[in-house]
Amino acid sequence: MGRDLPIEAIVRSETVESGRGRAALRGALRAGQLGLAVGGVACLVAYALACAQTAHTQARVSEGFERAVRAQIEREAPDTREWSAGRVARFEALRGEPVQAVARLEIPRADISVMVLEGTDEDTLDRAVGLVEGTAQPGESGNVGIAGHRDGWFRGLRHLALGDELTLTRVDGVARYEVDSIRVVAPSQVEVLAPTETPTLTLVTCYPFYFVGDAPERFIVRARQVSFEPWQRGEATLASVAR
Repeated sequence: MGRDLPIEAIVRSETVESGRGRAALRGALRAGQLGLAVGGVACLVAYALACAQTAHTQARVSEGFERAVRAQIEREAPDTREWSAGRVARFEALRGEPVQAVARLEIPRADISVMVLEGTDEDTLDRAVGLVEGTAQPGESGNVGIAGHRDGWFRGLRHLALGDELTLTRVDGVARYEVDSIRVVAPSQVEVLAPTETPTLTLVTCYPFYFVGDAPERFIVRARQVSFEPWQRGEATLASVAR
């Protein structure tokens, strides 16, 4: 009959086995931590590459949009029969000048198809319509304010009616709006350009449309966004949709 091992040997054996178990557990934990770290780095690299690709695509599309904008405004041939003679002369004098456009506004009922430029200074409004400073940028949620001259690009606004469609072609797609209010206000009623919770487009011009001298009131067209159609594959530019 074999002899039982001394209690000290048994303890030593269990201690060795326990140590080996703890070492194996530590090794497994270190391997897991390393795997998580490697996975985290891989995710960060993938995210950075995706962001870089997105930025590159947007830069390429934006550049194409700007080139198309410049080409379009250089060959712009609006129907100026209802414009004032002075406005026609200033428009022709400014054709070919460098531009920085943010969108294209189209209103079929008013026979309007015009670039939207930054700002509302005289030179800007003599050649196109302008984004009102302090209002939302096209593409942002809020109130996009656009101003134009009553004896130039915005002469046709007087033909609009409730429910008429407007479109704003942007670098990322086409936003469609529907007119939901038309009114005449005093120049001091700047609240018409206040921020809104929903995507809104507000067009501003002087009123009456046929008035000698500085018109005393403002004609306001308010439209709400009803849909947005992004470009497929992010490759479309103004050149593919310009009329």
